[in-house]
Amino acid sequence: MTDTHATLSEKLEESTPKLTKESIVERLEQIASSEEIPQRTEIDALKQSFYKLHNAEVEAARGEFVASGGKEEEFTPLTDSLEEVMKRTLNVIKERRSEANAELEKEKEMNLQIKLSIIEELKELIESPDDANKNYVEFKKLQQQWNDTKLLPANTSLTELWKNYQVCVEKFYDLLKLNNEFREYDFKKNYEIKTRLCEAAEKLAEENDVVSAFHQLQNLHQEFRETGPVSKELREGIWARFKAASTVVNRRHQQHFEALRESEQTNLMQKTVICEIMESFDLSQLKSYVDWDNKTKEVIALQAKWKTIGFAPQKMNVKIFERFRKSCDEFFQAKAAFFKAQRESASENLEKKRLLCEKAEALKDSTDWKVASETLMKLQKEWKEIGPVARKQSDILWKRFIEACDYFFKEKNKVTSSQRMEEKENLSKKREVIERLQQIKEAADDEAAKAIRELTKAWNEIGHVPFKDKDKIYKQYRALVDEIYDRINKSNSGKRIRTAIANVQETGVQALIKEREKLLRAYENMKAELQTYENNIGFLTAASKKGSSLLSEVNRKVEKLKADILQTKQSIDSLTEEVNNHSEEK
Repeated sequence: MTDTHATLSEKLEESTPKLTKESIVERLEQIASSEEIPQRTEIDALKQSFYKLHNAEVEAARGEFVASGGKEEEFTPLTDSLEEVMKRTLNVIKERRSEANAELEKEKEMNLQIKLSIIEELKELIESPDDANKNYVEFKKLQQQWNDTKLLPANTSLTELWKNYQVCVEKFYDLLKLNNEFREYDFKKNYEIKTRLCEAAEKLAEENDVVSAFHQLQNLHQEFRETGPVSKELREGIWARFKAASTVVNRRHQQHFEALRESEQTNLMQKTVICEIMESFDLSQLKSYVDWDNKTKEVIALQAKWKTIGFAPQKMNVKIFERFRKSCDEFFQAKAAFFKAQRESASENLEKKRLLCEKAEALKDSTDWKVASETLMKLQKEWKEIGPVARKQSDILWKRFIEACDYFFKEKNKVTSSQRMEEKENLSKKREVIERLQQIKEAADDEAAKAIRELTKAWNEIGHVPFKDKDKIYKQYRALVDEIYDRINKSNSGKRIRTAIANVQETGVQALIKEREKLLRAYENMKAELQTYENNIGFLTAASKKGSSLLSEVNRKVEKLKADILQTKQSIDSLTEEVNNHSEEK
């Protein structure tokens, strides 16, 4: 059916090389107002030609819209007034065809009744064999009336109807007592006609247009039925020849439509696959312009592929197209919504990035290097978290922002580079102090104490060292100072106790008691100090570098106090034992 329409459309275009939409609509209006029954083939060809011109205009308008900067998915074709006129005219034609078809069906039903009545009249003629010759004129009238009655309802069993008629005709001829020459002449003419029909049917096997050949064969069958009988000895042969030729044409017609159905089924499968691919797209995963552009290229490629695939089976063709169009519409609607949201988001992002530029420019001349550095790094992190802006604004804003940041850090590097050199020199000086402390570890107490005081003063006068070496160098220094002081303290305490015990005969036991009380007071003071440190240590935190350093220093002092308390307790116990010994002697 599609091939036939395409052929008619091509013929129409060839016959009217300057066909326009206006001329097509004018011709349709002529058909609508004509008294003749509208021919479907011409109407379909005109309609197809109109939409070919209409679609060409739409595509041209779409191309101009895109060329002028518009987006293809946002294009909306203008209403075509001629299309509305054509649709109204087609509806009028459709109504006229419906009315004509209704009348035609009535006529077909009447024709069927006429043919049935002819068969009954023939039966009556057959039942009067004595009057066969006299009834011959009536017979020929009925035969002519049968031939003149053409159209019949589609559900009529033509073969059965024709057989009943043919049986009656043949019986009448068999009963007819005519002159043999007259009968033979009639049979001969009928045989010539049926032979010509057989030849025409056989030629149809070579017809390129299989559908046209099939329809021509139906006309030949109608004429074969309407042609009178041939002699008995030729009847079977002429029918066998005509039937054989008909079988070839019918087989070609059947094979054509089987191949067409197979092709349409294959087309349906291909189109179903395309629909499934479209429906499988997870649009929620398309987060950027690039994602949408890449996916749009896939969709356009699928649309192009769709156009290369022929028709699906008639009952599925519209459904599969609606399914595909729905998936395409959903995609482009989602794309339009995304681009709209992105434009709105880009506007908000533009203001956010402008604000960051202003903040960075306000800090570019700051000399509070630490605070400004931390703030600028936070601003850079915020910049990365802000979504995209319009491309023409993006480079301008980024250049503005990064120039402010680069200017600050360049100025900072100029200042801090000399500061880092000074910190390295301070580190070398503090290492020299540690080396000198190493040298006095075994020196005499007085000499060591004096050297520590001098080196401690020198240490404190030295400025900052590189941050990464700060804790390590201080721990080395503190450990050596504590070690030397511990040795000196132990030595002095032991000397006092030994002196007091050695002079107990001259000074009496009161000297021991006095020394013990002095140590007890020192012991209680150290315990109180330890308690204070332990109470305060819970308020310190290691959340910051400053807190961590302070916490380490407090822990070091606590450990030293504990060691001093233990040592003092041992000295108190020794004195107590000496006091008790002297009391017992007395």
